[in-house]
Order: sequence, then structure tokens, then C-alpha cells
Amino acid sequence: MLTPLEPYLSYWRTTISRDREIVEAVVQPAHRGPSAEFGHALDAWPGVHYWASGADADRVVLVRALTPPQRERWWLHVLLFLGTFLTVQLGGFVLLGGTTHTLPSLSGGYPEVSASLLSWLRDGAAGMPFAMALMGILLAHEMGHYLTAKRYGINASPPYFLPAPIEFNFIGTFGAFIRLRSPVVDRRQLMDVGAAGPWVGFAVALLLLIVGLQHSYLVPPGEFDAPMVIELGRGRLFAGDSLLTWGVRELMLGDGTAVLHPLAVAGWVGILVTALNLLPLGQLDGGHILYALLGDRQRRVAVVAWLGLLAMGAVYKWWWGLAILILILGGGRLSHPRVLERHRPLPPSRVPLGWASVLLFAVTFTPVPLTF
Repeated sequence: MLTPLEPYLSYWRTTISRDREIVEAVVQPAHRGPSAEFGHALDAWPGVHYWASGADADRVVLVRALTPPQRERWWLHVLLFLGTFLTVQLGGFVLLGGTTHTLPSLSGGYPEVSASLLSWLRDGAAGMPFAMALMGILLAHEMGHYLTAKRYGINASPPYFLPAPIEFNFIGTFGAFIRLRSPVVDRRQLMDVGAAGPWVGFAVALLLLIVGLQHSYLVPPGEFDAPMVIELGRGRLFAGDSLLTWGVRELMLGDGTAVLHPLAVAGWVGILVTALNLLPLGQLDGGHILYALLGDRQRRVAVVAWLGLLAMGAVYKWWWGLAILILILGGGRLSHPRVLERHRPLPPSRVPLGWASVLLFAVTFTPVPLTF
């Protein structure tokens, strides 16, 4: 399949994965840039390609699928999305001060069941703005990953959304994720795919936080010993600050405790999720980014960060649970799996994105997210 490109290449190496052909080729000096002829040949390549940079600027990376596109179970993705949207709607109704349940009551006769169902549907409809906001943040985050992976020819699944019973999780969701089903070639791919989700999701979350704070209000100083209050139908939660939320809240509302509008709650949750995803551990987005920046040295930072979570658990016990969960999901490993071309350095053009992502983690991390 490489035959039409061979006249323009000095030499090349081909790696065959389960469903991808990955070619790293050194281009002849006369055709770097590329030349018009080589450019036409690249356009005819039945896959994706990109040029390396820095010391490897004479190299082109080509990726193509070896099998037909995998048939996606779109029915499952749509069902999970709709189910999650519904539970998040109900969470939005709770944030408006209502009380409801994940499922309607089906006991009694037809009049009782129909009345219960109609009431449940009205509850969900009232929470629509919150659901659109929070699901928009999650969808933006996952589509950032998905579309960037597709741009590099990586076999990626559509997003899986995870609904949650509002009796145990007031926002109605455990989040969302995508699966990468073919290998990541190099640290450039890893950086771009790993950073795209947090940055796109953060942009949407910040916008919603600003809009939501415009509809929030302050209570007299001293009434609550917390920077922000989330009103629930069953009581209230006290939300902590990151450096970012503190700055935005002070700029927009001034000093005092803010009672958050549901849109502000969605923005606050989105910023919290951004920070959690940017923890430099395992296969979290932060692990992808730090491995792209540091290579195998990421493991040392991951160990320090994990021990830091354990230490913070002395103040906020939720961090202990997260530290254990990350260890279980990573199969006992905190280090990031190696990419195929682990010796190819990260292009200089991607280094600022990596360190900006580290800074984003620093300003969005909330040491004590919620108290009761």
C-alpha cells in the first residue's frame, strides 16, 4: 500500500497493530516540505499523516486502518446519553429546592401511577437548564478527546455516559469516558488527545460559571462558614474554592458566601472535573499530558501526587477513596503505559500546551470540594 509513496522516501519502518498500519518514513531532501508531487501522493494516502518536527523534521508519520470501521453500538451510546440526561435533569430539580427520586413510584392503581409519572416528568423538565449545562460540559470534554483521536487515525469509541441515582449523587451522573482501541503512536498524539478534553470542557465550564454567578447571590457575612452554598431539596452542601473559582467569584460578586444558581453549580462541577482529570496519575488526562512532557519520568511525579492525595485525606477523607480507586482502575500502576515511539521527543510546539495544562490543574484544583 506504500508503493505510490516509495519514490519520495529514503527509508521507512512499518509497525502493524491489531487494526492499524503505522509508517514512520524519512523523506528524500528534494521532497520535504512537501514537494508538489509528494503532496499529491500524500493526499491519496488512505489514512492520515503528519510531519514530525525538531530534529525529526525530515520524517512523516502515516497511519491507516487495516480493517473496515468498527460498527458502533450507537443504540447503547444514545441510551446511556438519554438516561444520564434524565438523571441529571432530576438533579437539576433538586438544586431548585425540590425533592424527587431517580424512578417514579409505580405502586397503586392507574390514577396513582399516572399522577406519579406526570409529577416525575415535571420534576425532570424543571431541571432541564442544569442538565443542558452539565451535559454540555461533559459532551464538550469527551468530544475534544474523540475528534482529536479521529484526526490522528486512532480507533476511538463514541462517549459512554454514566447515569447515577440522585439519592447518592446529587448531580445525577458519574461522568463519561471514551475508549481508545488502537495504540497511540507518539507523545505528540498523546499530548493532543489528552489535553483536548480538559481544555474544551474547561472553556464551557468557565462560561457557565460566569453566567451562573450572574444569577447567584450573596448572603450576609458570617451566616455560613463557606465560600459557596449549594441548596438542595434535602438540605444544603458547602462548596470549596479553587484559585480560579475564588478569583471569578470575588470579581463578580465580591466578598461573602455565594448561594449558587444551578448554572453556577454546573460550572463549578465542570471545573472540579477538569482538575480531577488533570491529576498526573496513570491514564487520567493529566497522566497522558505529563507522560507526553516527561516520558518515563512521569512515574516519579505520579508517586508523589498519589502520596499527596493520601496526605490530603487526613483533612478531607474523600481523597483516600479517590487514591484507592485510581490504584484499582490502573491495575496497581501509577505510571503511564508507553507509546509505540517512546523515544521520539515531544515537538517543541506542544511543550507550552503541556505546561499550560499543568498550570490549569493548579488553578482549578479544589482541596476541599464539598462539606455538609
